Amino acid sequence: MQVFHSDAFDLELPPGHRFPGRKYGMLRQKLLADGLVAAGELSSSPLVADEDLLRAHDAAYVRSIDDGTIDPAAMRRIGFPWSPQIAKRARATCGGALSAAHAALRDGVSGQLAGGTHHAHYDFGAGYCVFNDFAVAALSLLASRAVRRVAIIDLDVHQGDGNAAILGPRPDVFILSVHGEKNFPFRKFPSDLDVPLPDGVGDDAYLDTLQRALPAAFRFSPDIVLYQAGVDPLKEDRLGRMALSLGGLKARDDLVLRSCRRAGVPVSMAIGGGYADPIEASVAAYAGAYDVVRDIFG
Repeated sequence: MQVFHSDAFDLELPPGHRFPGRKYGMLRQKLLADGLVAAGELSSSPLVADEDLLRAHDAAYVRSIDDGTIDPAAMRRIGFPWSPQIAKRARATCGGALSAAHAALRDGVSGQLAGGTHHAHYDFGAGYCVFNDFAVAALSLLASRAVRRVAIIDLDVHQGDGNAAILGPRPDVFILSVHGEKNFPFRKFPSDLDVPLPDGVGDDAYLDTLQRALPAAFRFSPDIVLYQAGVDPLKEDRLGRMALSLGGLKARDDLVLRSCRRAGVPVSMAIGGGYADPIEASVAAYAGAYDVVRDIFG
């Protein structure tokens, strides 16, 4: 299994910023320490090429991120102050998603220790998402004819409005989103299958709902699944408003990944959201997904 990371790009956020940028490096170190990923399986995410990035994003928007001319109000909507590191990290996240997708097609499973930036739209970013890594990966795979159909299984607690806005009109992409009904974003774009859940939902109700929704993604007969494995449904998450346990999240990941393995569909994972306090709870939940990968794929 190949796993891509980009935590070398320090986000350089101001003191007291709400985004837990240190979680990425913490996750890489935990996966190595726990023996869930070997050093030889880790690769630095490459910066995405313009050709691939511009399939999903407006050229003027991309240029404004690259050179820092973006309106400060637009950066406030994203949630980060602009910096060269933010711009490079956004390109690396998309490059990592595309590299991981190609690795999944070769090996059956892969991952990126970042990504799932599903709130980024064609010409603006939002919700800590600058560029949309899954949209870039899906459109690049389809353009190169590496695949004919892509399914996105998005289990972040926040609905993937950017995914739906960019990819929703395409007949060769299927998007399943299971998310908090009353959580961000407050304007939700329709996915192929949206499954909104109430605040406070726990393990049993969540897993029952997912088990009923998941077959729709495989009836689409995808050539690859892009799995947004956000851990913000965790009960300790500051932004999630759900009540899943670590065991419940592992059961969720097991259900998705075992379904992919059973159907013979390659799967590439992105870690998505996670904002627990302390952040170690989110890191443990992220690592749980790789524990499941090892159990299923070896």
